[in-house]
Amino acid sequence: MCGILGGNNRNWDYKKGIESIRHRGPDACRTEEFQDCTLAFARLAIMDLSENGMQPMTSMDGNVTIVYNGEIYGYTSLKRELEKKYRFRSSGDTEVILNAYMEYGDGFIDKIDGMFAIAIYDRRTMELKLYRDRAGIKPLYYYCNNGRFAFASEIKALEKACGDVAWRMDYTALYDYLFYQYIPEPKTMYMDCYKLLPAHVLVYDLKNRNIKGIHKYWKLHVNTAKGRRRKEEVLCEELRSLLSDSVRQQLIADVPVGCFLSGGVDSSIISYECNQYSPDIHTYTIGFKEKPYDESGYADIMTAKYGLNCSKKILEYKDIEGIKGRLRDWYDEPFADTSAYPSYLVSELARRDVTVVLTGDGGDELFGGYHRYRSYVESLKGKKIDSEILGKLSRRTGLDGILPEVILRRYVHTGLDHYIPYIHMSDKGDVESYRKKWGIGKDYDVWWHLRKYYRRELPPITRARYLDFKTYLPGDILTKVDRVSMANSLEARVPFLGRRLMEFAFSLSEEECCSADMLKRILKKSYEDVIPKELLYREKKGFAVPANYFRAQRRNTPITCEILKREWNDEKFI
Repeated sequence: MCGILGGNNRNWDYKKGIESIRHRGPDACRTEEFQDCTLAFARLAIMDLSENGMQPMTSMDGNVTIVYNGEIYGYTSLKRELEKKYRFRSSGDTEVILNAYMEYGDGFIDKIDGMFAIAIYDRRTMELKLYRDRAGIKPLYYYCNNGRFAFASEIKALEKACGDVAWRMDYTALYDYLFYQYIPEPKTMYMDCYKLLPAHVLVYDLKNRNIKGIHKYWKLHVNTAKGRRRKEEVLCEELRSLLSDSVRQQLIADVPVGCFLSGGVDSSIISYECNQYSPDIHTYTIGFKEKPYDESGYADIMTAKYGLNCSKKILEYKDIEGIKGRLRDWYDEPFADTSAYPSYLVSELARRDVTVVLTGDGGDELFGGYHRYRSYVESLKGKKIDSEILGKLSRRTGLDGILPEVILRRYVHTGLDHYIPYIHMSDKGDVESYRKKWGIGKDYDVWWHLRKYYRRELPPITRARYLDFKTYLPGDILTKVDRVSMANSLEARVPFLGRRLMEFAFSLSEEECCSADMLKRILKKSYEDVIPKELLYREKKGFAVPANYFRAQRRNTPITCEILKREWNDEKFI
């Protein structure tokens, strides 16, 4: 895991930029200037801890250079294939990517699986190519304006490096934030600055100084069938085999590895699989002093059953209070998921012992774990939409008193309201004042992000899973974990988001995967012989911070406009 930075303007201060993200790579730092661009790298050494694993890394013939953030899984088999033609100087995965590109060109991306943000400088074509992993686990930002181009792992690196850029706010992005509680991709809070979408490649022409193209290199095929049902025991066996293999590959490192154990279904399964390969695996658990929010007791059940080494910390108000106000440092733009705070603290706890952790993220999106899926299914059963239902809907989504009844009726019909987990705005007058101040038209469609991935032809829960996989997962969940783990120089790996497992999950018909009556059914059935039933079949809880930890509060979710004011105390912003 590392931090990367690069660009085509010689006057920019790349050393200052890469230093701003040294938390992503505290072990070493290097900046190299080439004829057409500059590349910079901050290293968190995970594989091949020697100097041979350092970046930027250049091919033996001097034609291609790479900087890369992430990990490639199962790369040793690809390396054996490439060793027939290429000589390797290192034992890590970076040189495997580099030589795979030399051998297969753009087709190398189909031969690798993992979490990654890759930048390849090809002198032969005078191109700079950026690749982001299939699920969007690793971040990759880029700036492009008037022939000037730069990319980085975090926005702050661009801000520090590109000192002569007049950063202009994109107020539509801020308005989007008020609904989603994160700024949806590809937007950032700045004009001319973007997030590269997951599973996409960007090609920049260094000679003509423009973007030649951005295209998708991988498509997730989704089962649209209804009523299809294969033998459950066969599917369970395949699921366990795929997840076990994904965990096995992601446990490989030249540094200590642990895993997060929250007491939920997904982290319990990952901890179990880790324990099968590494009986001494260290797990990390946090809870809250307030019992309604504390799930650490369920983690204790797993710890006792398998004799896991576990470090546990029970959080109090003072723990959260001590790190309030750091969202801006971590995320560089508005981000209102307050579970970032306990996520930071569990990462801090783990970093005392290990450099890598495995997490359970992605299980809800792949196998259908969110309670709102049940509400969505109910809304599609043809119930009469009367004033009482509209009232319940508006209260559930936090839109009461904000959107008129005609709009509520429209989104009840499509069901889009159920897809945003925390749609919440503070006060109608407050929101309206922001809209006017930021020059946002009344006809602005804040639902554009959801519409882009809304597939009506899919069965209801499959439709919801797919939309969350494309929006909420990369925009909120993966962003949250990447920033707070890397703020602690900790690499967080995500076994559920291995390529084969993602493709398997979405190959399932709705009947095979889950139902409103039993969310995550196939995943739970697959592990009910090894995970205690009181963990598997209990009611799901979100990773919420106790309500009394924040003054600005409504239904356990901070008022977004208040977070905006608190975290970005800047006149140009509010």
